[in-house]
Amino acid sequence: MGLFGKTPQKDPKEQVQEWTRNLTKESRKLDRQIRSIEREELKVKRSIKEAAKKGQKDVCKVLAKEIVNSRKAKTRIHTSKAQLNSVSMQMKNQLAVIRMSGALSKSTEVMKYMQQLCKVSEVQATMMEMSKEMMKAGIIEEMLEDTFESMEDDDLEEASSEEVEKILFEITANHLSDAPKAVNDDLPAGATAVVSDEEEEVAEDISEMQARLEALRS
Repeated sequence: MGLFGKTPQKDPKEQVQEWTRNLTKESRKLDRQIRSIEREELKVKRSIKEAAKKGQKDVCKVLAKEIVNSRKAKTRIHTSKAQLNSVSMQMKNQLAVIRMSGALSKSTEVMKYMQQLCKVSEVQATMMEMSKEMMKAGIIEEMLEDTFESMEDDDLEEASSEEVEKILFEITANHLSDAPKAVNDDLPAGATAVVSDEEEEVAEDISEMQARLEALRS
């Protein structure tokens, strides 16, 4: 077997079981991704509360936008998880088909979900490879070329003012507007410099949080 360059085909049952294991692995990865985003969200929420106490509304708005976008990213990941589960269920159906007929059968549902999953960055590589294997096995038809060419996720929509205000109300219990101003014009020069240093530190923290959340979303 394979002495003349031919690779023996996998047993259909083994192939389906391998796909099912891979789908389970990808689903667990998405779970870890969701938990990581949630941990970062908790840190951002604490920062919003601290900024609200100092009356730094602009800082709060920037951080609230990050939470809005992170929640959208979580929704997208949850949708992808549901699609993975649907494909996994179809793979179990394929095992039943193999027992009855000894062969794999075509599935339009698998093809539909695989096309969608091939565009999700978190599972993209695995889904592309699996799709090619499924095409060879005859489970799905040849997928459209642009599915593989256009791999970029749709950009997350810019957080609207309404969504941001809703987050701020949720986290600060609407006390932000009553908080004291961060900078007092009557402060002496030395005190103003201290506040400026503090604002610089806050800006660095925001940049760091944005970078972490962006990395998790991508």
